Order: sequence, then structure tokens, then C-alpha cells
Amino acid sequence: MRRFHSSLEAAQHGDKNLQQLVAFASGAGFAGVQPSNYHLQKPDGTLMTVAEVQSHFDTKLRLDGISAHCIFWVHTTAWTGSKTIRPFIPPEIAKKSPGKIEEWAEGYIFQLLELAHGLKIKVIPMFWGVAFGWELATGYPWGFFSGGDYDLVMEGQERFVEKTEEIRTRAHSLGISLAHEIHPGTAASCADDFLMLRKICNSDPTLGVNADPSHCWEGEGWEDRFTKVGPYITGCHVKDHIVRPGLPLRSMQSNWKERAMQFCRLGDGRIDLVRYSQLMDDVGYTKRYRDAHGTETAPLVGEAESPYYVLDEVSTAASDFIRNRLCGDFTKSSFEDGMGAK
Repeated sequence: MRRFHSSLEAAQHGDKNLQQLVAFASGAGFAGVQPSNYHLQKPDGTLMTVAEVQSHFDTKLRLDGISAHCIFWVHTTAWTGSKTIRPFIPPEIAKKSPGKIEEWAEGYIFQLLELAHGLKIKVIPMFWGVAFGWELATGYPWGFFSGGDYDLVMEGQERFVEKTEEIRTRAHSLGISLAHEIHPGTAASCADDFLMLRKICNSDPTLGVNADPSHCWEGEGWEDRFTKVGPYITGCHVKDHIVRPGLPLRSMQSNWKERAMQFCRLGDGRIDLVRYSQLMDDVGYTKRYRDAHGTETAPLVGEAESPYYVLDEVSTAASDFIRNRLCGDFTKSSFEDGMGAK
């Protein structure tokens, strides 16, 4: 029985409107697509209605979720005053105070959750921003995370619970999983960080994981990470990367071509993506997604990022790779069954 279908994570295809994105994904051979929230915006910045979104889709292409990483980054990072939120918000909002920006982002997220619910989407791939502050986001094991009159970890825990409470409550009421992509520099950079978020939020079922093996490049292998958080995986991206030997993994380098870790076309990197897809089935992602959405298959969502190749070509290659290498039937028997005299 086939367990998966190919899908496209479209956040990097922001140069296309929704109509153009759907045409590209269909033409590239994908069975589904995850547009970003920006693809669902009208020129005036408001979100489309359910009917307006649905008018772009037919039975040939599935709507597999809404990529909302950027707006969640804004919401949980605004309090720091970081300029990194500016690319994702209107210029007039960027002029406001951090508190007002956070309030705006929360309102936007509420509208996005309502739209997702109307579209029968049960999973929002995203990541929480720098809720614990930039000191902890570095991941560097400083001895300065606590002192005589402060504890940055405890303060971050309290901040995360408070800042995300209303969003989590709204998502829970709509039956939506907020699938955090465990990622360096976010509120959870490793499996244990995510499990900590679950613990401080009293095992809130809305706190899910969006698996992505390309973010496992600093000691925690993807099989270890996603086995540990396996019961909470509700979304799945498929991405590959290389690590160039002899270069520091952490450096202040804005040019992708000069970095040690570089994303690449599927199959060109160091990740065994076949085994990765098998692991997703082993830890229950496939069944959870199918049960939640009433579908026969779960999406393996290709994400195009490369410092060298043309973006559309990287996505088209991802469609071919996922469809031809990762979406085959799984056996119901053991290879040992046919051994010996019968």
C-alpha cells in the first residue's frame, strides 16, 4: 500500500501568486502543495476567503497545509526588537513598538488559523521564534544563563507559555496542530528543547513537530531526533544538505556559498532520504496525518533551497525524487519468508 504522495513547500516561491504556484506545482508533477501564508494574501494584505483559495484548486492537486514559519517568527521574536522580522511584515507595522507588532502578528495568526480550519487543514508547519532570547538561541553553552538574580532559561519558559497561550488555545479549539520545525535559533533547536516546550505547556496537544532532516547538522542525527519526538510529528518536509569539511558550522557569513552547511538538491547531500521516509512511517507520522485529514496518503513535502541551482529546477527535481524514490509500496512481508525449502 502506498503511504505517501509528493508535495511542494512553497515559501521559497514567493515570486509566484497562488494561481501561478498551483500551475507550477501541477506542471512539475507534485500531487500536493503547501503555499505560504503570503500566497493567500490579497494585494491589500488581507487573507483570501475559503472560497477564494479553493477556487484555485481541483482534484488534481491537494492543499497539504499552509507554511507559516515567517509570521510565527515575527510573533515570538518581536519582543527582542530584532530587525530580522522586518522582511515579513508591512512597512507601516514595522514602525510600531515591539508590543504592537506582536499584537498585530497574533491577530494575523488567529485569522490564518480560521482560514486553515475552513479549508479543513489540520497541520500548520511553522516554527516558534526567539522566545528564550538571543543568548539562549545561540546554543552556545555559556555559564552565564543564570546568575544570582536571574535565570534566562526559567524566564524564557515563562515567556513562551505566556506569549503562545492564546494562539495554542485557538489552535486547540479548531483541531489544528502547530508543527514546530526544530531548527537552530528558534524556541526549540533540538529534540530535548521541544520536549521541554511540551512539558512547560502541560503536554499541550497542539504542540507538534514538522520533521525536517536538513536541520540536523550539529551533533544530533536526524534518526535520533525524530525517534525521540516521533509521537508528536504531524508534518514532514524532505530536504537535503551537505557539510563542507574544514569550515566552521557557526560563522557570521551571509553568503550561502561561503557557509559550511548548504542545502542542496534531494539526493545530492548526505541524508539517506529513503530511510528518512521509512522512519516517518515507523514513528506514526503517516497514520496521524491520514487519520486527521481522512486521506489515503500523507505528504512528503519537498523544499527547494540551493545556493547554486535555479529554484524552479530544484523543486522540479524534488518532485521527481520524492515520487520515484520515496512513494513506493511498503512490503507486508519479510524477505526471510521465501527462504528455505517449501
